Amino acid sequence: MSAALASVPDIVSEMDGFVRPEVVEGHPRWAATGSARIWREVLRRRLATQRLTGAELPTATDVVRLLGCVQSQEFAHGLWSLGMRTDGLTVADVRAEFDRGSLLRTHILRPTWHFVAAEDIRWILQVTAPRVQKLNQTIYRQHGLDRASLDLGAAVISEELRGGRYRTRAELARALAERGLASEGIGLAYIVMNAELDSVICSGPMRGAQQTYALLDERAPRSADAAGDIAELARRFFLGHGPASIQDLARWSSLTISQCRDAVDAVKDGLDFVTVQGVELWFDAEAAKPGPSSAALLIPLYDELTLSYPVINFPQATGHPHRPGEDLFVGCVILAETNVGLWRRTLQGQKMIMEITLTPGVVATSRDAVEAAAADLAAFVGKELELTISG
Repeated sequence: MSAALASVPDIVSEMDGFVRPEVVEGHPRWAATGSARIWREVLRRRLATQRLTGAELPTATDVVRLLGCVQSQEFAHGLWSLGMRTDGLTVADVRAEFDRGSLLRTHILRPTWHFVAAEDIRWILQVTAPRVQKLNQTIYRQHGLDRASLDLGAAVISEELRGGRYRTRAELARALAERGLASEGIGLAYIVMNAELDSVICSGPMRGAQQTYALLDERAPRSADAAGDIAELARRFFLGHGPASIQDLARWSSLTISQCRDAVDAVKDGLDFVTVQGVELWFDAEAAKPGPSSAALLIPLYDELTLSYPVINFPQATGHPHRPGEDLFVGCVILAETNVGLWRRTLQGQKMIMEITLTPGVVATSRDAVEAAAADLAAFVGKELELTISG
């Protein structure tokens, strides 16, 4: 049994069926059971591990290093994922790190974009790209992308970018079209993704609001590369996401359960674990100890906090405004380790127009915390806040 969760009384190896917390006088109320205390402690530790409570990190690149990779297909939300874990950085600060190339954006881990530190990109691609390429085979076949056309596409893109020439996707599409290759839609997307997975290209600096691509060899010189393997990827995952399970690692990395079990066996002596619901949750025993927090958190789309744990995650309070089965494509509001609402924003000139919808009862007693979180997001993007809170 792990000593690192000794602050939670009566730790048991099996957890009772979990009941969503009710909101009482505006605050989520967890059941007064040993099971609920264990669940809540796991969530508190994840918040602290991911630097959403406690000590923040000095740079966005430090956040990416800690988390290993950060999902970022929604670029603006991905920037906030990094910014909210740092000490007072703005979106301009985070974009400056991105433009310098200390953190890059590419398809890695899974068939979607992630941020990754420049020194980590090659070894993580080496570990995970074969698996992602295997997952992509069906799409390749459906769109007539055989190995020859993918290799030709990578060569055309490489030639277009050589010599530090940053190109947008539309500009790459024109070059591909000239060679008779797919230049729009899914065909274009997967030719470009293949070049990323083959370690040919990655993100370049922003050109206004447009993303560009660059040659990986020119963006991240091999002399600065770190070294790693599947075991190191597992270690990094648990250091940045723990407490988490082998199943969580498999979902995050896209590697097989067998590969993940072997990786955990290789690094488990440097980790600790606790058993919850019959599942071992691994974490860094030396990580900062968590504590209660009265702050509200505006968690963006596809954030590592809510994506990484499909089984034991932040429960929705009773009466939550997100109806089951409805994809609202919005962020969530976390308060007292509970998902209590939704948020969406629109940038309009110098204003950030923000709508927050909360579980009934939360507004009256937690408005100050929610307003403070909204003000932090407005300060991050450098906009005047126009806020509506309902619920």
